Amino acid sequence: MFATSHSEFSTQRGQGMTEYIIIVALVAVAAIAVYQSFGQVIRAQTAAIASELAGEDGSEASQAARRAAGQAISQKGAKSLRAFGAEGGGSKP
Repeated sequence: MFATSHSEFSTQRGQGMTEYIIIVALVAVAAIAVYQSFGQVIRAQTAAIASELAGEDGSEASQAARRAAGQAISQKGAKSLRAFGAEGGGSKP
């Protein structure tokens, strides 16, 4: 009876770990997608903040962030899995 309880505990523990890994993987994929879309914007904003904190003029980096945001918005419709499949030579669904 003890072996059965121990076995069930191990199975439940393994199932919980598997679910955790799946959730972490989904969060990682979402983070990669966001970074791909807004990576330039994030880098430019970080550079502007760093310049301002150093006491320098961060307006050039701020302008770069605005340009990158405009480019991200214009590319939003073009970058999708459907467009990727069409460009990659894959079959359309």
